[in-house]
Amino acid sequence: MTENDLNTLLTAIDGAVEQALEEMTPSTVPEEIGRVRMLGPGIAWAEGLPGVKAEELLYLGSQVAGMALDLLPDRVGIILLGASRALRAGEEVTRTGGVLDIPVGSDFVGRVIDPLGNPLDGKGPVNSISRAPVFREAPRILDRAAVERPLQTGLKVVDALIPVGRGQRELILGDRQTGKTALAVDTILHQKGKGLTCIYCAVGQRSSGVAKVVDELERHGAMGYSIVMVAEGDDPPGLQYIAPYAATTLAEYFMHEGRDVLVVYDDLTRHALAYRQLSLLLRRPPGREAFPGDIFYVHSRLLERATHLKPELGGGSLTALPIIETEAENISAYIPTNLISITDGQIYLSPGLFHRGFLPAVDVGKSVSRVGGKAQIAAYRKVAGDLRLSYTQFHELESFARFGTRLDEQTQKTLDHGRRVREILKQDRFKPMTESEQIAVLLAVTRGLMDDLPIDAMAKMERAIVEQIRNDPGAVEAVLTAGGGGDGVWEDLVSWLKTAIAATGGDDADIGGPGKENPDRPRPAGGGQDHEEPGRRKHPAV
Repeated sequence: MTENDLNTLLTAIDGAVEQALEEMTPSTVPEEIGRVRMLGPGIAWAEGLPGVKAEELLYLGSQVAGMALDLLPDRVGIILLGASRALRAGEEVTRTGGVLDIPVGSDFVGRVIDPLGNPLDGKGPVNSISRAPVFREAPRILDRAAVERPLQTGLKVVDALIPVGRGQRELILGDRQTGKTALAVDTILHQKGKGLTCIYCAVGQRSSGVAKVVDELERHGAMGYSIVMVAEGDDPPGLQYIAPYAATTLAEYFMHEGRDVLVVYDDLTRHALAYRQLSLLLRRPPGREAFPGDIFYVHSRLLERATHLKPELGGGSLTALPIIETEAENISAYIPTNLISITDGQIYLSPGLFHRGFLPAVDVGKSVSRVGGKAQIAAYRKVAGDLRLSYTQFHELESFARFGTRLDEQTQKTLDHGRRVREILKQDRFKPMTESEQIAVLLAVTRGLMDDLPIDAMAKMERAIVEQIRNDPGAVEAVLTAGGGGDGVWEDLVSWLKTAIAATGGDDADIGGPGKENPDRPRPAGGGQDHEEPGRRKHPAV
């Protein structure tokens, strides 16, 4: 190459570079990087993030996740979602530009995960291509449909007297160790083969308690349609705070696909305590019982997401069973009162009934379902009306009879009948009953077919009726088809029950005849004594 050729080449290169520089339009992407100003237990204060948004996902130092909760003019309050032992003041805080979200999908069914979607069961990663924000707005009123379909729990006392509908929010509350978790887990176990996806969200629970629940779900084949989300008591309070919202986001994925979902929050007392801890550390003004002023909003924005969508939106439903722990049977405390006013009813578990062996220890007088019979099978309404009336009358008379008043014969019959109603509402754990079995047993006791039975023989008679129903499943089908109408089919069922009771209980040792005095029947002069019913069935609480 000659010198002239070289000069020509250099000139061409210079021209191309100059043309490229002229055509280039440089663009800058601003990036905010803050610094950790102060650290506390589960929280951090950062500065230098003027554009950060509420509930935005942030990363502190070496990939410790956090969420912006307090936005102040000179600093940002961040709740930490991971271990903060390695963090130090001065660490960098980087923005992601997006709100906190988690992976969602059907692959989570059968898994145990944390609120961020990370597996905890050692079965490998969960494949998911979709993500959804943890904090979302509740569906609009116009997007909701009426709660009309029942969610059967398999428990006689709940399905008959405190029915739960798909899309309802039914609170479970009671003192510690009264069977709250046991009732919720039994409800999950009963959904096998019913097309529901169940999510059990443990908030602030002990590892041993969560492991016991997971073991029960696995032993009874419920993990095939269940998801367990765990934020243990020793996890950061920020992780406990987002856990119920994350479980609801996961449930909404299935609901928007047109499926029915059941979510159990166990429990929102510890969730409220975690939020109170975060709020006090972030120096928010304390209110009643040191809870922040927005504690009602924290729970209402969670439970309002439970609903039944209109058919044009898929018709899916999200049923919520939040659990609350009371102290000394005080249901008028701050957090229980808030939750009672938010939900569509409550199931109250009484320590007195629990210690006397009446399990599940549901206090029918203090429990209510504001959806009621609208979400109940018509045949249940036919049976449950008389059942609730007789049970309420019994409780009033039983309190009166303890004063030692001499009782007339009619009052004594009402007491005896009420004791049998209370006895028949007992139910062992892990033994759910189908609609046919429940209706047959409840009809037998409401029609007085068991009034001549000793109390300790009722469990045996109940088993016999259930066995007869399983051998002759068509006996109750006519009643289920007719619903609340058709007195003829009801009388046919009563006749069938009389025949079944006579065929299975003819032994005088088990069934008292008309002229036989029942050993549990108190004498009129001793009506003031509190008689203990023998043969109590054990129902250990989780």
